[in-house]
Amino acid sequence: MSNYPPPHHQESSFANCLALVKAAPLATIISSQKDTICTTHTPLVYHPDENLGYFIGHIDCYNPQVAHLETGAWVEIIFHGPETYISPTDYQSTQLPTWNYFKAHFGGKVESYRDADRLRDSLIEMTTFLEGEKGGYILEKTNPRMEKALPYIVGFKIQIAQWEGKYKISQDKHPKDQRLAKDKMLSEFPSKKALIDQLYQNHQTKR
Repeated sequence: MSNYPPPHHQESSFANCLALVKAAPLATIISSQKDTICTTHTPLVYHPDENLGYFIGHIDCYNPQVAHLETGAWVEIIFHGPETYISPTDYQSTQLPTWNYFKAHFGGKVESYRDADRLRDSLIEMTTFLEGEKGGYILEKTNPRMEKALPYIVGFKIQIAQWEGKYKISQDKHPKDQRLAKDKMLSEFPSKKALIDQLYQNHQTKR
């Protein structure tokens, strides 16, 4: 982890960052090659291993970022948790306007693949993960629409080499102001109360 953002705005627990990943799996994938930057938004599934683990995902074969992935490029990944604008009027003390957020950053080398069996398994796993425990849809291996789509999909695996939790939630403010900042975020995302409470409760500031 780098020295920026300041230590009090960094999440020191890898497990906490993974909790954000699983709750908000739509990632921003950024790569650069020959002065060209490509960005794609796509959900990823995390897999543990003997190191930091890896992400599995897929994109359309016509996405220009495929050219980057097929060279084994380094990619940066950002997962976006709840975020909100904090007005000075939201605090009890005199402060400047700011923006609070939960973000998890990862970096690593990517391996792409077009093998039909591997793609099929990846799509089924992704669907099961996104459907969740209450999901009612099961993507069958024999689904004809998936079979027709496979030639147009590129799968990839990103081996995690580095990570950084960027949790800016008014940690440098008075405790009362910290609570008020949390209340503002909760008011903006009432449906995400359980997630926001979990992120706040488990947050471990880097020392």
